[in-house]
Amino acid sequence: MNARFPFSLALAGIALLLVGGAVGWTVRAGRSGGLDDTEFGSRVHAYIVDHPEVLVEAAEKLKAQGGRQQLADVAAQVEKPFAGAVLGNPQGTVTLVEFTDFACTYCRASLADVEAVISANPDLRVVIRELPIIAPTSEEAARWGLAAAEQGKYPAFHKAMFAAGRTDQASVEAAARAAGLDLDRARRFARDSRVSAEIEANVGLARKLGIDGTPSWVAGEQLLTGAIGRQGLARAVAAARGK
Repeated sequence: MNARFPFSLALAGIALLLVGGAVGWTVRAGRSGGLDDTEFGSRVHAYIVDHPEVLVEAAEKLKAQGGRQQLADVAAQVEKPFAGAVLGNPQGTVTLVEFTDFACTYCRASLADVEAVISANPDLRVVIRELPIIAPTSEEAARWGLAAAEQGKYPAFHKAMFAAGRTDQASVEAAARAAGLDLDRARRFARDSRVSAEIEANVGLARKLGIDGTPSWVAGEQLLTGAIGRQGLARAVAAARGK
């Protein structure tokens, strides 16, 4: 028997403590290696003290497994865009989802990477989920983004907003003008109940998936967080293509 096997069982129990709030556990499998409970427990304790990183690794693995199940439960909803809030090929057969906030500096830094991945994948559809959580002005910017989508001009507005680097009302309206929006129509639609429902739905999806920051990405069965770079996005798209 592999000498690490008992410790693997122990780590599974520790991970359960971390993520499930279990109050105690006993691993009887240690007996299969010729150890009584006391000796087995001592060895596990010593191993963890010497290798504390295994706690993080175990917790992250279980979190990823849980995230995949949670994602499977809402995948269709996550991948269905608000009409027009899409970058790349709206009819694309491969989908990358980005949860984003116009006030997010890492989202702005990721824009060139997203554009590069779109350019390299003509069949890629990037579904944008507005998740205004960073600044007090984030929600108004998100509302105007969805208003731009309603007018069929989301990509231009998305790019203009991140070029501005601010989400105050003057910057939002300047981006809207740069994108060619009908401003009066946009102002009205930004207050529409459909916009409110979309933002609430996005916040709910983020909560279900354990997303607490932007940018966050969904590609196939993967849930990724942060500015993962051009290569990270390319790998995610390749994995989604092969799912």
